[in-house]
Amino acid sequence: MHSPLLESKLYLPRNRQALVPRERLAERLRRGDGVRLTLVSAPAGFGKTTLLSALAADRTAWVSLEESDRHATTFWTYVLTALERAAPGVGEGALGLLQSGQAPIESVLAGVLNELSVLPDDVDLVLDDYHLADGPEIQPGMVFLVEHLPPQVQLLISTRADPALPLARLRARGELVEIRAADLRFTVDEATAYLNDVTGLDLDATAIATLEGRTEGWIAALRLAALSLQGRDDATAFIEGFAGDDRYVVDYLLDEVLDRQPDDVRRFLLETSIADRLTGPLCDAVTGRSGGKAMLEALERQNLFLVPLDDHRRWYRYHHLFGDVLRTHLTEERGDVGELHRRASRWYEKAGESVAAVRHALAAGDAERAADLVELAVPALRRERQEPTLRRWLDDIPNAVVQKRPVLAVGFVGALMACNEFDGVGQRIDDVERVLAGPADALVVVDRGELARLPGAIETYRAALALAGGDPAATIEHAGGAIDRAAEGDHLTTAAASALAGLANWAGGDLEAAHDGYTTAARDLQRVGYIADVLGCSITLADIETTQGRLRQAQSTFERALDLGEGLRGTADMYVGLSRLALERNDLDAASNYLRRAEDLGPAAGLPQNPYRWRVAMARLREAEGDLTGARDQLDAAERVYVGDFSPNVRPIAAHRARLLVAQGHLSGARDWVRQQGLSADDDLSYLREFEHVTLARILLAEQVRGDAIRLLERLQAAAEAGGRTGTVIEILVLRALARGDVDPLDRALTLAEPEGYVRAFIAEGPPMASMLAALAQRRPYPRMLLDAVRRPTVQTPKPAGDQALVDPLSDRELDVLRLLAGDLDGPSIARQLVVSLNTVRTHTKHIYAKLGVTNRRSAVRRAHQLNLLTR
Repeated sequence: MHSPLLESKLYLPRNRQALVPRERLAERLRRGDGVRLTLVSAPAGFGKTTLLSALAADRTAWVSLEESDRHATTFWTYVLTALERAAPGVGEGALGLLQSGQAPIESVLAGVLNELSVLPDDVDLVLDDYHLADGPEIQPGMVFLVEHLPPQVQLLISTRADPALPLARLRARGELVEIRAADLRFTVDEATAYLNDVTGLDLDATAIATLEGRTEGWIAALRLAALSLQGRDDATAFIEGFAGDDRYVVDYLLDEVLDRQPDDVRRFLLETSIADRLTGPLCDAVTGRSGGKAMLEALERQNLFLVPLDDHRRWYRYHHLFGDVLRTHLTEERGDVGELHRRASRWYEKAGESVAAVRHALAAGDAERAADLVELAVPALRRERQEPTLRRWLDDIPNAVVQKRPVLAVGFVGALMACNEFDGVGQRIDDVERVLAGPADALVVVDRGELARLPGAIETYRAALALAGGDPAATIEHAGGAIDRAAEGDHLTTAAASALAGLANWAGGDLEAAHDGYTTAARDLQRVGYIADVLGCSITLADIETTQGRLRQAQSTFERALDLGEGLRGTADMYVGLSRLALERNDLDAASNYLRRAEDLGPAAGLPQNPYRWRVAMARLREAEGDLTGARDQLDAAERVYVGDFSPNVRPIAAHRARLLVAQGHLSGARDWVRQQGLSADDDLSYLREFEHVTLARILLAEQVRGDAIRLLERLQAAAEAGGRTGTVIEILVLRALARGDVDPLDRALTLAEPEGYVRAFIAEGPPMASMLAALAQRRPYPRMLLDAVRRPTVQTPKPAGDQALVDPLSDRELDVLRLLAGDLDGPSIARQLVVSLNTVRTHTKHIYAKLGVTNRRSAVRRAHQLNLLTR
């Protein structure tokens, strides 16, 4: 039901004929120092695509653009996919971040550009027919891309109109190469080579000069002329009959091509021109006649401007210029072409391609049919997380049509909210309720099953609006109403409403109610097959359980989620969660292995926040290993990829960073954080800021302001105990013990922690904790075990097998580069860090890839972890 990538758009077009050598243009296309953008801009038919495809480099990321690519997510999905195929591994995590719709495009592209900046080889990115996609949605990202392209990447754009990019600035800097219509026109020599050598016409010099002069070297016109001249005995008279400017010449040639075709071929060409893509059965449906497949094969053999889109000759398209002219002639001859679009729409509907079916219904001007199709498509598009597609259709279907269709209207409400567009949503919901309260015979409903869901769905969306507006009480009230009004068996509504109530309760600190809500949501989502969402709920459940001090239950939650299936979207998040629990048990090897396993699964197995969660977990692991600088780097990287959602951010990155500053002895930096956050020991306490206030207590203790620290900790302990947040209580008791030098709070913390297997909550406090544990070690085994752990070195000794696994070990300098590659620095930043040139970094990177047997940065880092090269 979603719009899959058309593989043909990522193929480098094949030139099926011999080509005219164009060395004068090839020289201009060759890379020059400092060139960021090569712009090939000319009207239709000047050979832009042919030129770029003929001279494409070995590593070329090619995207053939269409009007449907004007939507930013679609456009960048193709661009990122093309880059990953040209340079495997580049931007693997970017697609998930892009398609989540929750991060600005600049953040998505930043990581990709960093990956590209350390490639050892050059890559060309070609955006063909850019004018079809150019627009305000993609412009900001394109400007960012052009301004930050690393030197080994060249952007080449073919277009009929200059793009909205900073061309003047690039031109002034010498970073722009321009090839215009005047450059692309065939010279007399090139026209001779084409007309005589390629097409075999054997025209004399005078005839060629006439054609070249009257077409002004326009390649499409020359190609059409060559087609019309095939088999003529009066070539000279035909050429002499030309007159007028380019437009009239081309009009005449096109008429000649069409008029020379048999009636059935001409009719086929015109009628099928309404389709963006052509296949035999579709052509049969549109024309109302059989033989479409054979006709397409015949047209391809005759070189009638038909472009194959796959290697199996199943799908084709017309040459853009030819298709434009065919559609113009079709409209002139028939006027209303709506019936042809309706036929195409019906064919696509039967083929299960709802997106194309809707597009043709809209082109037919049949808004009612389009509305029918969209309404039926809503459940599947919702399941596929394709709400942006629904959102685009909202602009295409008249409001008068939508208003009388409550199911469709509520589907659009869901799409708007999924796209974070809340303005006017409340009014839309009011309008739906008003329509539902009116005469039943005035309603237009196609999907009766969805109609029964509306009362519950409406209350669910009101709950979501309240949550977005910061009103947790109203959220809980509407969520309860949604559950009460849900149709029998409508598990999707009860799941969504329960999750919303859970979020509101979570933010308010009522973790038990939040846990109940998410438990219900996970159960009902599993019933309706929304497994990725079950895994998303499992993350929240385990977070709550960890805060409640129920580590074993959190472990069970993650493991049950993994039992639903390996490799599902969200699986990587489960392994990141298991890593956190292993770390608390002080099993650093297991924690590292879980993170490595999550990374190996790739971005497709992660939910939108997984890149952030993974880096925070890696930061905590680095801290446990004693690598505080590495931990800080990971936190910085996590902050750059943070994706916000409705979940409360109860452990902000800035607070984690402040704790690291304390551990490093940088108390002034930690105090700066306190001032920035406006924190004090006398603040009113809330669950949302509990982690920050505990961090403040740590800073006060480090500053020897013990009285304020102790008072704050006592208040925090009372609040955490009242809220059942035992995990937080354990940390507070440990800090109180250290603040007073009193073993009694520590003894209670041990009593709470022992059944769940806590270790790092104690040993992370270092030598001061060792003396206190020693005082309790005679009472029971648990503090003795912790005492042994706190006395062991925190930095893990790397396994000697690492170097032995490499036939050619990495040099010290290569190890330096590799460690920086494991962070988020781009190539120039790595060069500045090491005080070397960018070319030196690229050379080291190339050697690292070769020695590790990998081809990209992500794989190099993964292999380095496996060989324990990053812990040295």
